[in-house]
Amino acid sequence: MFSKEESKQLRQEFWTSFGKSYPRRWILYHTKIKGLSFKFHFDTNSALVAMDLEGSLDHRASYWERLMSLKPILLEEYLPEAIIDAFYVPEHQKERSRIYVPLQKKVSIHDKQTWRDVMSFFYDTMDLFEAFFKDYKDLIEG
Repeated sequence: MFSKEESKQLRQEFWTSFGKSYPRRWILYHTKIKGLSFKFHFDTNSALVAMDLEGSLDHRASYWERLMSLKPILLEEYLPEAIIDAFYVPEHQKERSRIYVPLQKKVSIHDKQTWRDVMSFFYDTMDLFEAFFKDYKDLIEG
Protein backbone atom coordinates (compact mmCIF):
# COMPACT_ATOMS: atom_id res chain seq x y z
CA MET A 1 0.00 0.00 0.00
CA PHE A 2 1.28 3.42 -0.91
CA SER A 3 0.57 6.77 0.72
CA LYS A 4 -0.94 9.51 -1.44
CA GLU A 5 2.45 11.20 -1.60
CA GLU A 6 4.26 7.99 -2.59
CA SER A 7 1.63 7.29 -5.25
CA LYS A 8 1.97 10.83 -6.58
CA GLN A 9 5.76 10.47 -6.77
CA LEU A 10 5.49 7.16 -8.64
CA ARG A 11 3.05 8.70 -11.12
CA GLN A 12 5.36 11.65 -11.72
CA GLU A 13 8.33 9.31 -12.09
CA PHE A 14 6.47 7.17 -14.64
CA TRP A 15 5.42 10.11 -16.82
CA THR A 16 8.88 11.70 -16.63
CA SER A 17 10.47 8.38 -17.54
CA PHE A 18 8.02 7.88 -20.41
CA GLY A 19 8.80 11.33 -21.79
CA LYS A 20 12.53 10.69 -21.62
CA SER A 21 12.31 7.16 -23.04
CA TYR A 22 9.98 8.18 -25.89
CA PRO A 23 10.67 11.86 -26.58
CA ARG A 24 8.01 12.98 -28.98
CA ARG A 25 5.49 15.76 -29.31
CA TRP A 26 2.10 14.04 -29.24
CA ILE A 27 -1.05 15.61 -30.71
CA LEU A 28 -3.13 14.96 -27.54
CA TYR A 29 -5.28 18.11 -27.15
CA HIS A 30 -3.92 19.91 -30.22
CA THR A 31 -6.28 18.36 -32.78
CA LYS A 32 -7.81 21.70 -33.79
CA ILE A 33 -11.22 19.99 -33.46
CA LYS A 34 -13.20 21.22 -30.48
CA GLY A 35 -13.76 18.44 -27.97
CA LEU A 36 -11.58 15.86 -29.75
CA SER A 37 -8.49 14.75 -27.88
CA PHE A 38 -6.17 11.80 -27.42
CA LYS A 39 -5.35 10.47 -23.97
CA PHE A 40 -3.00 8.13 -22.20
CA HIS A 41 -4.38 6.50 -19.05
CA PHE A 42 -2.42 4.42 -16.53
CA ASP A 43 -3.54 3.64 -13.00
CA THR A 44 -3.18 0.84 -10.45
CA ASN A 45 -5.26 -1.61 -12.53
CA SER A 46 -4.96 -0.83 -16.21
CA ALA A 47 -3.52 1.18 -19.07
CA LEU A 48 -5.21 2.44 -22.21
CA VAL A 49 -4.92 4.89 -25.07
CA ALA A 50 -8.05 6.74 -26.15
CA MET A 51 -9.55 9.17 -28.62
CA ASP A 52 -12.26 11.10 -26.80
CA LEU A 53 -15.06 13.27 -28.12
CA GLU A 54 -16.41 15.53 -25.41
CA GLY A 55 -19.12 18.17 -25.37
CA SER A 56 -22.83 18.21 -25.95
CA LEU A 57 -24.53 15.19 -27.47
CA ASP A 58 -25.28 17.16 -30.66
CA HIS A 59 -21.65 18.25 -30.99
CA ARG A 60 -20.35 14.73 -30.41
CA ALA A 61 -22.91 13.19 -32.77
CA SER A 62 -21.77 15.24 -35.75
CA TYR A 63 -18.16 14.05 -35.41
CA TRP A 64 -19.08 10.57 -34.22
CA GLU A 65 -21.05 9.91 -37.40
CA ARG A 66 -17.98 10.76 -39.48
CA LEU A 67 -15.73 8.62 -37.30
CA MET A 68 -18.11 5.67 -37.60
CA SER A 69 -18.02 5.97 -41.38
CA LEU A 70 -14.26 5.35 -41.01
CA LYS A 71 -14.69 2.49 -38.53
CA PRO A 72 -13.85 -0.30 -41.03
CA ILE A 73 -10.61 1.47 -41.98
CA LEU A 74 -9.69 2.15 -38.35
CA LEU A 75 -10.24 -1.49 -37.36
CA GLU A 76 -8.72 -3.08 -40.45
CA GLU A 77 -5.72 -0.87 -41.09
CA TYR A 78 -4.81 0.77 -37.78
CA LEU A 79 -6.25 -0.59 -34.53
CA PRO A 80 -8.08 -3.92 -34.87
CA GLU A 81 -8.39 -4.26 -31.08
CA ALA A 82 -10.05 -0.84 -30.61
CA ILE A 83 -13.21 -0.66 -28.54
CA ILE A 84 -15.82 1.81 -29.74
CA ASP A 85 -18.24 3.32 -27.24
CA ALA A 86 -20.58 6.15 -28.23
CA PHE A 87 -21.69 6.72 -24.61
CA TYR A 88 -18.64 6.13 -22.41
CA VAL A 89 -18.77 7.42 -18.82
CA PRO A 90 -15.47 7.33 -16.92
CA GLU A 91 -15.77 7.10 -13.16
CA HIS A 92 -16.78 10.49 -11.69
CA GLN A 93 -16.61 12.22 -15.09
CA LYS A 94 -18.96 13.42 -17.81
CA GLU A 95 -20.18 11.22 -20.61
CA ARG A 96 -18.15 11.22 -23.80
CA SER A 97 -17.76 9.19 -26.95
CA ARG A 98 -14.59 7.14 -26.89
CA ILE A 99 -12.53 4.89 -29.10
CA TYR A 100 -9.89 3.20 -27.02
CA VAL A 101 -7.41 0.37 -26.84
CA PRO A 102 -6.74 -1.19 -23.43
CA LEU A 103 -3.52 -3.01 -22.68
CA GLN A 104 -4.53 -6.65 -22.38
CA LYS A 105 -2.40 -7.55 -19.37
CA LYS A 106 -2.34 -6.77 -15.68
CA VAL A 107 -0.30 -3.64 -15.00
CA SER A 108 -0.04 -1.06 -12.25
CA ILE A 109 1.55 2.33 -12.12
CA HIS A 110 2.77 1.28 -8.66
CA ASP A 111 4.70 -1.67 -10.14
CA LYS A 112 7.82 -0.46 -11.93
CA GLN A 113 8.29 -3.89 -13.48
CA THR A 114 5.24 -3.21 -15.70
CA TRP A 115 6.33 0.24 -16.79
CA ARG A 116 8.41 -0.78 -19.81
CA ASP A 117 5.48 -2.78 -21.26
CA VAL A 118 3.11 0.16 -20.72
CA MET A 119 5.51 2.67 -22.27
CA SER A 120 5.95 0.52 -25.36
CA PHE A 121 2.19 -0.03 -25.60
CA PHE A 122 1.53 3.71 -25.22
CA TYR A 123 4.03 4.63 -27.91
CA ASP A 124 2.92 2.03 -30.45
CA THR A 125 -0.81 2.54 -29.91
CA MET A 126 -0.78 6.35 -29.86
CA ASP A 127 1.39 6.32 -32.96
CA LEU A 128 -1.33 4.36 -34.77
CA PHE A 129 -4.12 6.61 -33.42
CA GLU A 130 -2.24 9.67 -34.62
CA ALA A 131 -1.52 8.14 -38.03
CA PHE A 132 -5.24 7.40 -38.48
CA PHE A 133 -6.14 10.92 -37.38
CA LYS A 134 -3.61 12.59 -39.69
CA ASP A 135 -4.65 10.43 -42.64
CA TYR A 136 -8.38 11.14 -42.19
CA LYS A 137 -8.49 14.51 -40.40
CA ASP A 138 -10.15 16.24 -43.34
CA LEU A 139 -12.97 13.68 -43.38
CA ILE A 140 -13.39 13.84 -39.61
CA GLU A 141 -13.62 17.63 -39.69
CA GLY A 142 -16.24 17.49 -42.42
